[in-house]
Amino acid sequence: MKKADYITREGYLALDRELKYLWKEERPKVTQAVSDAAALGDRSENAEYIYGKRRLREIDRRVRFLTKRLESLVIVDPDPRQEGKVFFGAWIKLEDENGNLRIYRIVGADEFNPKKNWISINSPVARALIGHKIDDEIVVMTPNGKVYYSIVEISYTELKV
Repeated sequence: MKKADYITREGYLALDRELKYLWKEERPKVTQAVSDAAALGDRSENAEYIYGKRRLREIDRRVRFLTKRLESLVIVDPDPRQEGKVFFGAWIKLEDENGNLRIYRIVGADEFNPKKNWISINSPVARALIGHKIDDEIVVMTPNGKVYYSIVEISYTELKV
């Protein structure tokens, strides 16, 4: 049986917006630019034409990927019964051994973002957190050895430091 690819509703909507933008706005602009460049004559040395064709291939590749990907994704909305435990879509405040606080959100592989501290459900930290509750201690195996965290707070709405 194939493992489901989970995504938050916000992540799904972001991918869907990207698909619609590429198909309805970006692709028609680039197609028109290629058409205009082709009308200028010799295509072999026409940089606008060559770049435009390359950009069209990139857009078409991304559109095909997003179309297939959106069909296979499973949207996971928070369930009130999850409150108090770490599951997909949760924001978690952790305290390490030195008293430093970190906030992570567990999201799907298509939406992880290190700048936002959104970690993939497949990451070692997320796997260690799933199913735990406040005040539980978790151990994460890293290349540098074991790292211990204590769960300080769990929420299904955004947390602040």
